[in-house]
Amino acid sequence: MPERACSVRPTRPPDHPDFTTAQRCAPTRWIHPRPFSPPVRHTLDLAGITDLVHGFYADVRADVLLGPVFDAALQDRWEPHLARMVDFWSTVALGSRRYRRNVLARHGALEGVTPAHFAAWVGLWQQHTERRFAPEVAHSLQQAAHGVARALFRKCFGHLPAFDMPAGGH
Repeated sequence: MPERACSVRPTRPPDHPDFTTAQRCAPTRWIHPRPFSPPVRHTLDLAGITDLVHGFYADVRADVLLGPVFDAALQDRWEPHLARMVDFWSTVALGSRRYRRNVLARHGALEGVTPAHFAAWVGLWQQHTERRFAPEVAHSLQQAAHGVARALFRKCFGHLPAFDMPAGGH
């Protein structure tokens, strides 16, 4: 019997009850669904920063610890915030000078922020940078984020954070 081409790629095993007879008979292999993984970038540019910022803050919004704090502070102003964060990170990482506000003044009055929020923010940033960029680019972005978090933490709590990264460390 000749093999038939199958355009349907199953995400369930062939013995699953949702499979049709044609899908069970088609010569195909089991394909595991994977979460979206953007391509790894070896250079940093505005497009990469924009993707990073939008992906990162989508996860911040969904995070059970971070989401409520950000939603309370931003309410319906997420789009302008994302644009400002792209400007901020392009200034920090690319030297674009697109961001001209005082980060410490803008974030000093946030209510309900604890050290755990900072650790979660830094950890999530690390995940996103490692997923999107080559190690040397990711490390540079992580160091910058630690610097931002360190300054904000010190302003909020009067001392350096426990998650602080040594100057030459990872």
